[in-house]
Formats: sequence, structure tokens, C-alpha cells
Amino acid sequence: MHYNDLRQKYPSIVYKSFKIVDEKDSIKVIYTYILGEYTFRPSISISKKDINNKSINKNTLSSLFFNYGLVDIINYFKLSCPKTIIIEAGFIDQDQINFFKKLIYNGLSEYFYRNNIQLSYDDFTNFIVKSDKVFKVDTSSNEGNGNLIMVGGGKDSIVSLELLNEEKENNLCFLFQRNIYPKNMPSYNTIDVAGYTLKKTVIFNAEIDPLLLQLNNEGFLNGHVPLSSQLAFAAYIMAYLNNKKFIIVSNEASSNEGNIQNTNVNHQYSKSYEFESDFREYTKKYLLKRIEYYSLLRPILEIQIAKLFSKYPKYFNVFRSCNLSSKNNNTSWCGNCPKCLFIYIILSPYIDLDILNNIFKKNLLDDTKLLDTFKGLLGSTTNKPFECVGTYQEVQYACTKTIQKLTNNRQTLPYLLEYYKNNYEEYVIDLEHYWNKDNYVPKYLSDKIRKELNINDQ
Repeated sequence: MHYNDLRQKYPSIVYKSFKIVDEKDSIKVIYTYILGEYTFRPSISISKKDINNKSINKNTLSSLFFNYGLVDIINYFKLSCPKTIIIEAGFIDQDQINFFKKLIYNGLSEYFYRNNIQLSYDDFTNFIVKSDKVFKVDTSSNEGNGNLIMVGGGKDSIVSLELLNEEKENNLCFLFQRNIYPKNMPSYNTIDVAGYTLKKTVIFNAEIDPLLLQLNNEGFLNGHVPLSSQLAFAAYIMAYLNNKKFIIVSNEASSNEGNIQNTNVNHQYSKSYEFESDFREYTKKYLLKRIEYYSLLRPILEIQIAKLFSKYPKYFNVFRSCNLSSKNNNTSWCGNCPKCLFIYIILSPYIDLDILNNIFKKNLLDDTKLLDTFKGLLGSTTNKPFECVGTYQEVQYACTKTIQKLTNNRQTLPYLLEYYKNNYEEYVIDLEHYWNKDNYVPKYLSDKIRKELNINDQ
């Protein structure tokens, strides 16, 4: 269905309510959203085994759960791109409206692009608040200590776990589990290899209302949502419930680059520095100042993360970053998507191709069917693939480095590298010593990353 037709038929979505249910073994929260004749009741569930805070304040908890509902509604908003979002579950002020409107507009930029929705920031939606109930947090709570580390099973969070290894005693691993996907085994395997027990792991279970998937299949609008923003609010809840001071994510500088040149379209918007800054400002003003969210890898690029990851061979057989695999069985790389090809390329300067071929079950650089995908990653096509991949320059740099490595070893170049050699110039700018000063990383950890990568003070 065309978005104009859906906006006319379903002009508003209502955040009706949320209900906290204290069950025997868990805390469950049920949300109610209404879109026309459809009512959605997604929920979240947190095991009491995953809670370790003896001074939980009910008002603070209500505020955190209420705010989570404000970001979760994006999953249902995208069905019709309604003209109005009506908030009845609680009160939000103009600054909060501005935060969520910006998040939705930029976080759904890929969705707007793919569905050919041509609406300005001012016109795409507006908020109407129909409640005067203000959820206030208790600012007198304990300061908290230690890190809550978000683990996704890919190379990025593995590097963060290793960088924070000396703080293991005060670290907790955080997993976000959705009912529409199988159990994320790469994350569990990563945590196990890193030396953490399940007692040092907390899980946030988020259940999508099945009606959403049904309506997607019936022709309502669908598209990529800013999942990392939902993870941020979920992690904030778990940090509070476990009295942790820092929420550690592993978003790198590369995520700031968009997918369509001269537009705001960025598949990774909610991994960007812009969102990180906005979220930090929002939580300091409306939630708890003592809990600090930051990306540990923000100062560096994907290519540098790949170099660090190559030092940890114990993870080679367990890490996964393939989104197609995550929707199926999580046990292998599909070997055909942009993400798989990108990861293979970015690791190829630092890990022998024989080892990569064993990981991916084939030489992706020798797959002729991946040429168009390869061109997209290099920047030869109009769009960069809509995946969490690095910059064009990093891919060119990695190809240049791998060609040099293979040539020096007198090895035959695989198909895609031969294509690169014949159609591109060598990329000579040193990216292995890049440093992005726009970050919130504590100095002692910045110094550690610099030392690992041999980056001098700048």
C-alpha cells in the first residue's frame, strides 16, 4: 500500500499505557499502542535473577519503563507513518518531543528512502500529549560502579570485552533478546570465551506483538528501525537494576557515514556520534545523571577494530556479524551478503586467507557473484549497502593492504582483488593510526586503545 493511503486511513498512533507486573520470577511490562482498529501489546520481561539492586525506587523504575515505551513505539509507527503520535501513558515536554521526533526522523531515514516517503522533518509527524502524569526519578540513589557491556556476538563487542578485561570483576554482560529471533548463540559463546559466567550476564527479553508481523505481510509499510536506540534505553534499565555506572557500547567512528551521499540517510544513525550525544544529554536531563552511556570504540574505525580483533584468535570460530544468519540459526555466515563480504575484506589484511576461508567456509574474495556488492562497498555505486559496514575508504585501504600482502608472498590474487587492482588506485592514506576526537571515552581507556594501536598523542 502507498504511504499516503495508509497515512489517510491510519492518521494517528496512540501510546495508550504501560503496566508493570511483578511476577514470581520476573518483572514484566506490557505496553499498549493503538493504530486505528489495531491494538498492539508488546512486552518486556526481566528475570529477577538478573536484578542486583537492593534500593530500587518504584518511581524511577516507572520512569525508565515509560521512556522505553516511547522508543519501542517506533516499531509500530512504521506501519503507516501516521501524521500524529498521541501520548496518553504519561507526560513529556517539548524538549523530549524534540528528542524523539529527531530520533524517529533520522533513525527511519532508510525506511523513508526505501518506501519513497518524501516528507520534511516538520511535516512527517507531530506529537500530542494528553496526560499530565510526570514520571520523576529518585536522584538520591547510589552512585553505582562497574560496566554494563552490550554484547552482540560480533568483533566489535569482543574488542570491547578484551579492552575491559582487567575490570572483569565489576563488569556485567548485557544481552538483548527478541522473540522473533532464535537465541543469539554467538553472544553466549562470546561471553563464554571471554571468561564470563551466566551469573555475570543479564538479559532483556523484548517481545514484538505478532500482529505487527501479520500486518507487514498484509502490505503495511515496513523497514529498518533504529534498533540501537531501543538497546540504549533497554541497557539503561538494566544498568539501573544492577547498580552499574557505565553502559558500554561498541559503535565506531565509521558509523557516522551515511548510505546516500548528500542526504541524512544512514542505516546506522542510532550508532552514530550524533545519537550518542543526544541520548547522553537526554538521560542526564530526564533520567539518572549517575548512569553514563558511551561507545568505547568511537575514537577508531572498523579497520582498526579488525586489527585489534585479529589478536584474539580464540574468538575466530564463535563470532558472527551476519544479519541473515541471526534471523535463522546463528551458527554460520551466509557468505552472500554485504556484511559477510565487508567483514571478510576488513579482516583480510590481518588474518591469513586460509583462516578466513575456514571461518566463512569459502573465499568470498573469489566469488564472482559478489562483484556488485563489492562495488557498493567500494563506493562505485550510488548507494552504500544498507548494512552496518564501514566507510568506502576503509574497504579500499583493506583491499590495498591485502593485495600488497599477497603480492609480497607471491600468491595469486582472488577475483575481486584482481578487479580492484585493475580498476582502482592504491589507497595510501594511513587509516591504522586514525583518531576521532569526538568521543566520550575516559582517558585511561583512550590511552589503552592508543597503546594497542601504537597511536601517538595528538
